[in-house]
Amino acid sequence: MSEMSAVTGLSIAAMTQSLISAGPAHLIAATTTDVSTGSIIGLSLAIYLIYAIALMLLFHKAGRNPLWGLIPIVSTVVLLQIVGRSGWWILFFLIPIVNIIVLIIVYYDLSRSFGHGIPFTLGLIFFSVIFLLILGLAGRYEGPAARVVS
Repeated sequence: MSEMSAVTGLSIAAMTQSLISAGPAHLIAATTTDVSTGSIIGLSLAIYLIYAIALMLLFHKAGRNPLWGLIPIVSTVVLLQIVGRSGWWILFFLIPIVNIIVLIIVYYDLSRSFGHGIPFTLGLIFFSVIFLLILGLAGRYEGPAARVVS
């Protein structure tokens, strides 16, 4: 029994000594989880493609060229036009805090443009991709910000 504890004690001491002699970089590498860059890029690309497909479906319903949904900044300008806002509103997305408020306004206008109200707007805010897919697949475009003509 004493031989076992001596061997175990020696191996722990040896491992500790090798970690200390390797320096702090080796300690950090030994304690963090190893997530490959490729998996992060792959996941990001998959999410972007789903979002782009949702925008393409939405643009098709609104009578716009669906391929604009693949180009990031252009897709935002087209989305602004669909809801009845000027393309210049894209500049508001560059201002911190203001961009969040503008996104909520645009999602509310988008919801109204497809005949929905505040509950659907909340869905767009919290589950954007899912609710954009719903609009693209089952929505009916009624015009910019669903203006009621009397």
